[in-house]
Amino acid sequence: MRNVELPAGVVEYDVTGSGPAVVLLHGLLMDHTVWDRVLPLLPEGFSYVRPVLPLGSHRRPMKAGADLTLRGQVRLVADFLDALGPDDVTLVHSDWGGALFLTAHGLDRRVARMIILPCEAFDNFPPGLPGKVLTLAVRVPGGLSLGARQLRVARLRRLPVLLGLMARRPLPDDLVHGWTRPFLDDARIRRDLLAYCRGPFDKPGLVRDTEALRRFTGEALVLWSPDNRVMPPAHGRRLAALLPAGRYAEVPGAYVLSMLDEPEAVAREMGTFLTASGTQRH
Repeated sequence: MRNVELPAGVVEYDVTGSGPAVVLLHGLLMDHTVWDRVLPLLPEGFSYVRPVLPLGSHRRPMKAGADLTLRGQVRLVADFLDALGPDDVTLVHSDWGGALFLTAHGLDRRVARMIILPCEAFDNFPPGLPGKVLTLAVRVPGGLSLGARQLRVARLRRLPVLLGLMARRPLPDDLVHGWTRPFLDDARIRRDLLAYCRGPFDKPGLVRDTEALRRFTGEALVLWSPDNRVMPPAHGRRLAALLPAGRYAEVPGAYVLSMLDEPEAVAREMGTFLTASGTQRH
């Protein structure tokens, strides 16, 4: 893993391949390994960059007092892209939708293209039933830690209130144990995630910030999973309609984490978009 020093703290990231940058994001209590099944199936000729965002599975705690609210996390993604350097990044969104707001905050200058897998959008923050449970857990002392420990038990994490609605296929123990270990082992990681979860989520403002994607003129692929019950299917089509150069495609049979449920289908759609959109160097 590589490290980059940002104003909020050190962010770890992984790079595979060479060529135009494709930055693959992840959700809460997950890390870059959510992309492990898709990565070997993606086309050559690109640098696949996987940052570990401070969303609960990061191993390097952020600086004390860093702004890790939703707005602060959006700024952190922009700072990471600035540190990365290229101004023609393809940004891939999954589960966590905060980076959709780069355009609304005037921070998307390095983003040339987007791929949007099922993620939070409009007023769906935190999303669906798992989001409601998360909202309750952060109000109870030790609630998030209890939830993280339950995720480590295969039978429990299949429940709808945990990961049962996030992934159709059972997730292996080693993957989920890796996601939850930093949070359970380090109080500073728990502090960072709580700073995000306890931040403000203004529903009308979230809708406005999502709709600001009308100003994003780069090519975009909305690659939604119509069978998931956490990120509404209507949101996928709505996002594609907002984006001036957006198109819509589906991954049937997958839930939110389509890259784990149907990696071949996700890699095929992403690869077609990447190679057809003029991003490769010749």
